[in-house]
Amino acid sequence: MAGAYDNRDGQIWMDGELVPWRDANVHILTHALHYASSVFEGERCYSGKIFKSREHSERLLESGRLLDMPIPYSVDQIEAAKTAVLEANNLTDAYVRAVAWRGAGPDMGVAARRNPVRLAVAAWEWGAYYGDAKWQGAKLDIAKWRRPSPETIPTSAKAAGLYMICTMSKHAAEEKGCSDALFYDYRGYVAEATGANVFFVKDGEVHTPIPDAILNGITRQTVITMLRDMGIVVHERHIMPEELADFSECWLTGTAAEVTPVGQIGEHHFQVGQMTRKVAESYETLVRS
Repeated sequence: MAGAYDNRDGQIWMDGELVPWRDANVHILTHALHYASSVFEGERCYSGKIFKSREHSERLLESGRLLDMPIPYSVDQIEAAKTAVLEANNLTDAYVRAVAWRGAGPDMGVAARRNPVRLAVAAWEWGAYYGDAKWQGAKLDIAKWRRPSPETIPTSAKAAGLYMICTMSKHAAEEKGCSDALFYDYRGYVAEATGANVFFVKDGEVHTPIPDAILNGITRQTVITMLRDMGIVVHERHIMPEELADFSECWLTGTAAEVTPVGQIGEHHFQVGQMTRKVAESYETLVRS
């Protein structure tokens, strides 16, 4: 079993070069550590190929732009860094983490335009995000926190600071014996899980929240396209909490989660049914094609 994430063999790409894993460090006065000036991507590599790799690199750059933190690398340079990391660590099936942040520099207050924007890429082996729930159906708590309004945060950025309530909510869920938590948004609509989008099935049709206050996940978009190609009707709409009782199936989507069936949300139970299994199997085929 691999050790702690700061104590492993291997190489991590940082600011243009590969460095030994244990030496991939930042200073304690790194701006991102104090003010959350950090954006990231999570990606999966299947049989030597990162699924939707360029889309992830493009989103990373867009997230940096939304945080007024221009990342000084092109998509092609980020792609090359990922390839270098996978080759250096002899990985063909792996999770890839690209992260950009404002580093230490002459500024150590809220404003930090004089500090360098840095970039790193790491990769490691990582199995099913929800463990056995991947096949049995995850059990979700309902978070006490709500996804904020896009008037208060850049909801289309994959920014580290936006995951603070995710960590808190997932811890609370785990204490109750759940795998994850479902958020409502600031208006009270069903939103997403802590690191995944959510889909529901009713009468052979699929319903999923509009991403107007949540991240429009790359896996979410992939699954919607896949469903429509199958001829399945997909409704992107606002979903009220009281509707949870009306759905027969439910699943989560995300790069780490892939397609994970949900068996329970709060008091509501769902079947790991035919459509859920079909989507999970089709996605597995797609990412390895």
